[in-house]
Amino acid sequence: MAVEFQIDGAAAPDVASKLQSAGIPLIAVDIPHPGATHLRADNHLAGLAGRRCLGHYATQRWQDSVDEILLLEIARPGPLVHTRVDEILDGTKEAFSAAEICRVVRLDAKGEFRASLECVRNYPYISSARHILVGAANDPSAVGGLRAFQECGRSANCAVVAQNAEPEARSEMRETGTRLIGSVAYFPERYWDAIVRIATHVLAGKNVPPAAFTTHQLVTPENVNRLCSDDALFVRLAREYA
Repeated sequence: MAVEFQIDGAAAPDVASKLQSAGIPLIAVDIPHPGATHLRADNHLAGLAGRRCLGHYATQRWQDSVDEILLLEIARPGPLVHTRVDEILDGTKEAFSAAEICRVVRLDAKGEFRASLECVRNYPYISSARHILVGAANDPSAVGGLRAFQECGRSANCAVVAQNAEPEARSEMRETGTRLIGSVAYFPERYWDAIVRIATHVLAGKNVPPAAFTTHQLVTPENVNRLCSDDALFVRLAREYA
């Protein structure tokens, strides 16, 4: 039995083919591989959680006055991960009519802090928008984009929602006045139970569904200390996020 997580969607068919040729069953985490049992988040529901967070913020804080929507995407994994960001866009438009006339900007932040910082760095200077909703495919993209807004003194103009709720994002949400208003947690530390269960069934010759879904929950500045109380065990965060 092979268990694999890699984010290159284009490489997935070749990886799956080699394992199938060797007679090795595969559990693919997050990114689908042909013929593999797929353990993944429900990207539709995860995107829905993010869009509700942004929509609520825009309604409560900006009275539905939104000028632009900035989407920080990751092109490499393929269309499935795009769903998280697309749901944010579609749901935001459903949440309030003003979003229908907003300018929408899509940037490939590559899922990396530095790449996101670089690609967003010039954006605040060329945009005169006062209220910008930012939907990011993952936390490094979100924090990198947020740092770019902070560099030019325009962080007050944005509200950011991310995916994964990694330690760096949770640390950011503990900062007073942060503009990272939410991140959807997938709790990868809980994946092992599901992986063992699926692997046991497959190796025993039992039929298993082609996909199994992980659980997720929106983490916000208001609930981060309650949901992630063990964060004090992390002695030091990655320097690149400072």
